[in-house]
Amino acid sequence: MAEATTRRRGRGGGGAARRAARTQVRIETARYIERNIPDFEILNEEALEIIETNAETVLEEIGVNFVDNPAALQRWRDAGADVDGERVRIPRGLARKLCATAPSRFTQHARNPERNVEIGGRNLVLAPVYGPPFVRDLEGGRRYATMEDFRNFVKLGYMSRWVHHSGGTLCEPTDVPVNKRHLDMLLAHMTLSDKPFMGSVTEPSRAEDSVAMARLLFGEEFVAENAVMTSLININSPLTFDNVMMGALEVYARAGQACIISPFIVGGAMAPVSVAGTLTQVLAEVLAGVAYSQLVRPGAPVIFGAFVTSIDMNSGAPTFGTPEAAKITLGAGQLARRLGLPYRSGGAFTGSKLPDAQAGYESANSLNTALLAGVNFMLHACGWLEGGLVSSYEKFVMDADQLGILHSMAAGVDVSENGQALDAIREVGPGGHYLGCAHTQANFQDAFWRSDVLDYKPFETWAEEGGRTTEALAAERVKKLLGDYQQPAIDPGIAEALADYVRRRKEEMPDAFA
Repeated sequence: MAEATTRRRGRGGGGAARRAARTQVRIETARYIERNIPDFEILNEEALEIIETNAETVLEEIGVNFVDNPAALQRWRDAGADVDGERVRIPRGLARKLCATAPSRFTQHARNPERNVEIGGRNLVLAPVYGPPFVRDLEGGRRYATMEDFRNFVKLGYMSRWVHHSGGTLCEPTDVPVNKRHLDMLLAHMTLSDKPFMGSVTEPSRAEDSVAMARLLFGEEFVAENAVMTSLININSPLTFDNVMMGALEVYARAGQACIISPFIVGGAMAPVSVAGTLTQVLAEVLAGVAYSQLVRPGAPVIFGAFVTSIDMNSGAPTFGTPEAAKITLGAGQLARRLGLPYRSGGAFTGSKLPDAQAGYESANSLNTALLAGVNFMLHACGWLEGGLVSSYEKFVMDADQLGILHSMAAGVDVSENGQALDAIREVGPGGHYLGCAHTQANFQDAFWRSDVLDYKPFETWAEEGGRTTEALAAERVKKLLGDYQQPAIDPGIAEALADYVRRRKEEMPDAFA
């Protein structure tokens, strides 16, 4: 759990000392979640076997396309697959056999070793929103993202206690050339935060830049032997692996860096409308993608990904927080565990245009489902708005605040002697109250999860303070976190080497905005 907070002082400390402790800037990061609760298993053994058998049938009879990638096709031929043009048909059992060399868990190292995360097993690592071209805040409204926005989101992630990972493309900064923005984004993650981060995947050469910069940050020998980056490799569902994403996968796998192999599923558009049919396709795509990573380098760390949403059949828009998506998220978790792979899914998903009640309901449904599904790595845990088109400042801090609840739920129930509280029940007896008893005094600081955003004041106090909405309170929280931000220390020589690499690489190519 989180680093220890200031304990209750004795009487000699006085009110001034307690007030000072409450107001001083403290940058705390909770340890990644270690679940002490069971996973929710929605599929029985028969259903799991049917889906696994059908996925093997899809690979064997229908196959998958590896587009514009002759080297990939040759790797599959050498492995024993049937290659016809760009179509790869994988004999039953081959993909699963190849997946067996992928590790069931691995450590992603941060430049601050205290921020390292263990991905897999009973753990859950929380990372922010990824990919939106737009941002929104209460004052500026909806607008195209800039590099300043990106740096602000890195700072918010660093300052957020319950967020374990700095993430990747927190927003897409449109004021920087497309072919150069990845350099600025990587530099921001590496210097403005000391949490783990993600590499670029939008072109194989950008993955190469990510690896090169990581070697400057961590040292070449360390990177050769350890995972210091995770990257998101999306499959073009249905059943298509393009040369851009596979090219990035090849770079990371060769370097021993982690890849999330993730189908991008919108039920009814990129997959069947049925839960079992979608799970069959997800498993087939993941098997092929993970197997290919192991053809590139056996033992390369990978994560079983499942980004799943349904579709509104009237508008064609994706929908979030739905029961169908929950069933697929839960079922995919079972399939991942049977493969012995870490699992990525979930997030604070919503189709809402604003951080409103719809956003709250949909995000809560998605977050809680992911916790129960046994997710090990959760992208989009905070800041997602408008179906992933917008990174919202206010929703970022609202979601990040609520992630504390996942930490508390995952801890389960304390049945230690202190948790049983028999001494408190004896002390208070019939008709008393617990406010002043010794057990309450010893535990009140940590007994209940407390929000840093939500308002629990009486109506009269709330009204006197302006009757602020949750969005307004979140906007104040954003300003406080950015105002309190303190850049983590970094070796000046490393910082200079990174800045020099970015400068040289930018000079080597003309600007491109498409």
